[in-house]
Amino acid sequence: MKWSELAIHTTNEAIEAVSNIMHEAGASGVVIEDSEDLTKEREYRFGEIYSLDPDDFPVDGVILKAYLPVNSFLGETVEAIKLAINNLVSFDINIGKNEVTISEVNEEEWATSWKKYYHPVKISERFTIVPTWETYNPVSSDELIIELDPGMAFGTGTHPTTVMSLQALEKTVRAGDRVIDIGTGSGVLAIGAALLSAKEVYALDLDDIAVKAASINVKLNKVQDIVTVEEGNLVDKIDQPGDVVVANILAEVIMSFTDDAFKIVKPGGRYITSGIIAAKKNNVKAALEASGFVIEDVMMMEDWVTIISKKPE
Repeated sequence: MKWSELAIHTTNEAIEAVSNIMHEAGASGVVIEDSEDLTKEREYRFGEIYSLDPDDFPVDGVILKAYLPVNSFLGETVEAIKLAINNLVSFDINIGKNEVTISEVNEEEWATSWKKYYHPVKISERFTIVPTWETYNPVSSDELIIELDPGMAFGTGTHPTTVMSLQALEKTVRAGDRVIDIGTGSGVLAIGAALLSAKEVYALDLDDIAVKAASINVKLNKVQDIVTVEEGNLVDKIDQPGDVVVANILAEVIMSFTDDAFKIVKPGGRYITSGIIAAKKNNVKAALEASGFVIEDVMMMEDWVTIISKKPE
C-alpha cells in the first residue's frame, strides 16, 4: 500500500488544534517536530533525550506530520484539512506559516519512519531506556538499561507517567519483593521491577497485542525467569498479594478497582498509581483513601500525577 505523508509547518499554539484536524481526517497518529525540543531547558534533569539530530527539526515553529492512505479520496481529504486549518484563525489561533507539503512513502518506510524520533533516554537516577536499534554505552556502573522495542502501538517508555512510575518503583521495590504490574503495555515497568531485584513480577494486560509485545521485551531484557506476562485482570489472575503493585492506566479505571487493589497489596506494601491527569488527582486520592490506603507521596511532572500509597500493616 502507498501512503501519503502530509506535513504542515505551523506554531506551538496550533499543535493541539491541527493534530485534532488530522485525526478527524483519518490519520492514526501525528508526528510532532518541534524546534524548541533542541534548546528548551527541562524542569527535570530526567527525560534528557540523547543524540537529537537538528536536521530532523524545523528551524522555527513546528512541523506536524500525518500519514494517509493513497486512494481516490486523498485529494478531497487534503483540501478539507487545509480548509479546516485556515478556519482556525477565526478562533484567534495563530497558524504561523501554514505551509503544507505532501510526499509519497511506501509501507515499509511508513512502518519504520517513527524510529528516528526515538533515542536513548535517562529517565531516573538509575534507569535509561534504550531502543533496540540504538547503540548505548552506560555512563555509570549502577545504571539499569531497559531495552525496548515498543512497536507502533505502544509508547516509548518516556512519557511522564512511565517515567514517574519507574522512579516510584526505585523508591519502593526491595530485593526479593513480589511485584504486580496492572496494564503492562510494552512491559517496561515489569522489566524495571525485575532489574531492581524483585523476586517475582506478574505483568497483566487485557490486550493480547500488549501481552505479545511485553513478552518479547521481557525476553529481550533477559528477565523471563522473573517476569510472567499474562492476559487478564487482577481479579481473575492474582491470588497472592504483592509487596508492590503498580497500575499505570487511566484515572477512571484506577478508581473503579481500588477495593480490589487493596486486597492484593500485602500489609505494609505499596500501591503505585499513575496515568492520572492533574485534574483527577484529588478524585484518585479520595478513592484510594476510601479503600484504606494511606497516601505517602504525590509526584507530578508536567500535567501528570503519580501517587504512592501504603496499605497499613
